[in-house]
Order: sequence, then structure tokens, then C-alpha cells
Amino acid sequence: MTNALVIVFVKNMKLGTVKTRLAKTIGDYGAFEVYSELVKITEKATIDLQIDKRIYFSDAVIENKWPNEFKTVQKGIDLGERMLNSFKDGFEDGYKNIVLIGSDLPDISTSHIENGLSALEENDVVFGPAEDGGYYLIGLSSLIPELFKNKPWSQSTLLKTTLQELHNLNVSVSTLETLNDIDTYEDLIASDFYKNNQKLQEKIQQLND
Repeated sequence: MTNALVIVFVKNMKLGTVKTRLAKTIGDYGAFEVYSELVKITEKATIDLQIDKRIYFSDAVIENKWPNEFKTVQKGIDLGERMLNSFKDGFEDGYKNIVLIGSDLPDISTSHIENGLSALEENDVVFGPAEDGGYYLIGLSSLIPELFKNKPWSQSTLLKTTLQELHNLNVSVSTLETLNDIDTYEDLIASDFYKNNQKLQEKIQQLND
């Protein structure tokens, strides 16, 4: 067991349930293909980390993803409760610093995660800001339940609201590089992830011909 833990939240790759905003433009099959590629990037960014990892799936464990890692299912009514429960489990099991990431970031890398853990050596909380006003990474050195309650999930004010609350609680916070996740067609076509993936472009073109 390591002192640090990396938690990865993964949506089960079911047609019609992933990247629903993107699907409005490129269809359910296209959105499925995009999310499948993003999960591969997330797996690549985490697989070689010499740190304990726990993979939390939204509905059911997929055995062929993250082989040999601890895998389980998220528990809770909303995103906040699911994240809170995963952090709670980690701290109760003795981990000191915990970082949680999603699985829809085309530019996530091992260094982003390592930088997040490093920031927790001197701060209570770390965020990786997303361009849409949310965050792609959250890290804690101790459990702060308020972080996960009554928040504007999936809204552009999420990070701003959360940072203000932490300021009021006198909690020390660090932020990492801002990254863009892929939620819309505009996000997709503007990304190097898409521009440099000829196979994905061809698949989406075929699906929408």
C-alpha cells in the first residue's frame, strides 16, 4: 500500500449514456467512439503510476479495463455523493493524499496526476480546472465533506463556488493547469486529440454519412 491513492471515475460505456451533449450532434454511436478513445487515454495516463489506484465504474465493473487494479462501482445519488463516498473509503483505509480524476480528458497525462499529489504536500486541496468552469481533478489531504454537498454540478460556476466556500473555511488550495474536456461537437473538433486521430475522424464520418 502506498501513502497516496489515485481514484478514477469511469462511466460505463453503454450506447446512449455517454457524452450525451456530444451525441446530439454526432449521434450515440459517434459519442460512444469518442468516449471509448478518451477512456484509453485515461488508462494510459494512470497505468504506469507507481501509486495505488482504484477504478470506480458508474454501473458495473469492466474487467478488461485497468487489469490488476482495484475496481468497484460508484455509490451515491449524485456526483457529489459518489465522490464523497470514494474519498471517504480511501481515507478510512489509511491513505494520506488522494486525487480523483474523470475519464473524458483528451490531454490528461501522468504528470498532471503527479503534480496534483505533489501539491497536496503543502495544501489541503488541489483542483485541476476545466475550461467549462468545472474541474477535471480534485485532490484532498483530509476529508472535507462540504466540498461535495449542494454544489452546482455540471454548471459553469462549479469551481468558482467551491473555491469561495473553501476560502470561507480557511482551507489552503492549489490549482493545476487548466484543461478542456470534450462535451460538445465544438470541443471535439477544436481538440488536437481529434485532429490527430484519423481513425476516429473516419469512424465518425462513416456514422454520419
